[in-house]
Amino acid sequence: MTNKPFNRVHLIVLDSVGIGEAPDAQAFGDVGSDTLGHIAEAVGGLHMPNMAKLGLANIVPVKGLTPSDKPAAYFGKLQEASVGKDTMTGHWEIMGLNIDTPFKVYPEGFPEKLIQQLEEKTGRKVIGNKPASGTEILDELGEEHMETGAIIVYTSADPVLQIAAHEEVIPLEELYQICEIARELTLEPEFLVGRIIARPFLGEKGAFKRTSNRHDYALKPFERTVMNELKDIGKDVIAIGKINDIYNGEGVTKAVRTKDNMDGMDKLVQVAGEEFNGMSFLNLVDFDALYGHRRDPKGYAEALEAFDRRLPEVLDKLSEDDLLIITADHGNDPTFPGTDHTREFVPLLAFSPRFSGGEELELGKTFADIGATIADNFSAPLPKYGKSFLSRFSGQ
Repeated sequence: MTNKPFNRVHLIVLDSVGIGEAPDAQAFGDVGSDTLGHIAEAVGGLHMPNMAKLGLANIVPVKGLTPSDKPAAYFGKLQEASVGKDTMTGHWEIMGLNIDTPFKVYPEGFPEKLIQQLEEKTGRKVIGNKPASGTEILDELGEEHMETGAIIVYTSADPVLQIAAHEEVIPLEELYQICEIARELTLEPEFLVGRIIARPFLGEKGAFKRTSNRHDYALKPFERTVMNELKDIGKDVIAIGKINDIYNGEGVTKAVRTKDNMDGMDKLVQVAGEEFNGMSFLNLVDFDALYGHRRDPKGYAEALEAFDRRLPEVLDKLSEDDLLIITADHGNDPTFPGTDHTREFVPLLAFSPRFSGGEELELGKTFADIGATIADNFSAPLPKYGKSFLSRFSGQ
């Protein structure tokens, strides 16, 4: 390979696939966490031959995977520099930021002061106000909501406030207005919630079902990201899955919605088959939402293996002008106590058909190394944080 830049960079975030406790794990109560390693142990070994060929097991030992004698990808691991371990913090750091004021999570529910303000400004009572699964909370409180008109407020291990309402009890327009009020209230530093999510549903007791009218009210990144820089120099930035929500549309030239991991892979294969110049950016959320938070190592393992089976479809779409980067945004060890994310290193795999083989990359001290590398490739302004590893590919 010469130093010719790549025309397209495809970035996949395996949401929550951490690879072992970070050096500062103690500060987060996460000593001993190891998402990938503990999943592999729990199921007696993972079968991920395609990721193994790239070099996943060369980064860390993984039960069931054999390290490659000649990894196809450059491989390494990254350490988070920001002070949080949530989705927004991890993703924003990937694109060149360093978050020094953490978003807040509410494992005991939201403060009474916030709930009172929400009730006063919306004219509706609040029920719930606790961490919960979106389906379980409807089974528990859906009937009471329909009888009283009170809004159902709940959260998760992420800095998220979710508001559920039956579309025949509270019209969508009103629910969206309620969420806009909640968005304004939670911009205050004492609350600082990352996202407000409208969760409309329909049906009757025992058969409530969330509708597709979900709407997210996110924060804009606190500063410009590499995505803004790429867009400004005329490059494509294609956001697949929840990427558009995570960045509140900042720096996105095209947003592609997905239903789940497999739909995300379908959409990535489709995008990779199209002509564009810039980056595609995919988040695969099921690992985190369906298996990490729900502490389901078996389901998590099956989802990892399903991703691995789909990976060749993506690789087949790549030319020598493409670079594929695979990483994660935090950990979520399904064998660990509680339901929260875990502070871990994340994997880094960088592959192109033009590579004759890969080598180990030095430990990255920030996820922003990825953003710096992408900016470097497209000759865009470099972020304040992060160190490009693009030069490591020269001579291939």
